[in-house]
Amino acid sequence: MAKAKKNPPAFRSDVLAEALAKQDMAAVAFALRNDRMVVPLMKPGQRDKPTDAGEIWTYRQPETGKLALLLFSDAKNRPASLPPFVGLHDGLWLHTFLRTHGDAIETIFFDIAGPHPMQAAPADIMKVLDLDIE
Repeated sequence: MAKAKKNPPAFRSDVLAEALAKQDMAAVAFALRNDRMVVPLMKPGQRDKPTDAGEIWTYRQPETGKLALLLFSDAKNRPASLPPFVGLHDGLWLHTFLRTHGDAIETIFFDIAGPHPMQAAPADIMKVLDLDIE
């Protein structure tokens, strides 16, 4: 008897996409706490090692040397100039990532190439995500 194939995860968050379409930061906060986001990767994680999330891609601004973290509501919104790999992460992952690397990150862009881009400071995102942690 053949095994049923698992459906691959959808690299999309309808909740985040709707929040960005409304340009509503409270709705974006809800999406980050309760759903997933698409994150560009330099190198994907190992398939047989679930704890390996891959190497996160960040944009280094040439003028300041500061980093920008790019997050997407859908893998299709990722600009073609970015590495071809993506990961699907939740708010707990983002909280941990920002706690570890937040000092080097100047800004976070959501769907930077559209259709509804938004921008936030890492400190503001941490405040939103801390609501669930405390």
